[in-house]
Amino acid sequence: MITVIEGAERDRHPNLIDEMFRMRAAVFADRLEWDVSVTNGREIDRFDAEDPLYLLSLDDQSGALLGAARLLPTTGPNMLRDVFPVLVPGGAPASPLIWESSRFAVNPAAFNACERSEANHVVNRTTIELLCGIVEVCQRAGIEHVVSVFDARMARIFRTINCAFEVIGTPTRIGRTMTYAGIFDMSDAMRERLGEAGRLLAPVLAAAESQRFLDPRHA
Repeated sequence: MITVIEGAERDRHPNLIDEMFRMRAAVFADRLEWDVSVTNGREIDRFDAEDPLYLLSLDDQSGALLGAARLLPTTGPNMLRDVFPVLVPGGAPASPLIWESSRFAVNPAAFNACERSEANHVVNRTTIELLCGIVEVCQRAGIEHVVSVFDARMARIFRTINCAFEVIGTPTRIGRTMTYAGIFDMSDAMRERLGEAGRLLAPVLAAAESQRFLDPRHA
């Protein structure tokens, strides 16, 4: 189940938002050793102040946080334009029809206690569920494409689950890994491929989210 929280609504979901920031610290600082700022155990950056959309994957039974992603319009501040311009020497996309996905993460606490085979299933299903949720939100909001910055590891995952992307700009080694900027088509075909890969043919957005994004602010 995917729940969507707007940046302006954060105060209505303090526990979930706090858990998400803690999870991001565990993933990006502790596991991946990225150069991110962590304060009091929480990874929060300047783009969290830009009224993003947060997509949270929650366990259907317990409500536990399984993973999260963040969406930002490319018409305002975003990571590709403002943090990774080296990847797009010709300029980053900027259009109301193109948004950016960032801080995509699966919660280590959701699978650390699992057997290895089951853990892989949890990670894969959560990854695909989040991607399906991004497509569904974008389709409801009239967003046609999503751009994202990702490393070689995520590129392999995308190819494995048939999540097609087009590399834009110039792949560049940042730190220890090759880093890419890619653009993803938010089409019915993309949703169908992801649904088949994860056996998630039914909508993944929580029922309460179904009409939230038919709003000119998001389109």
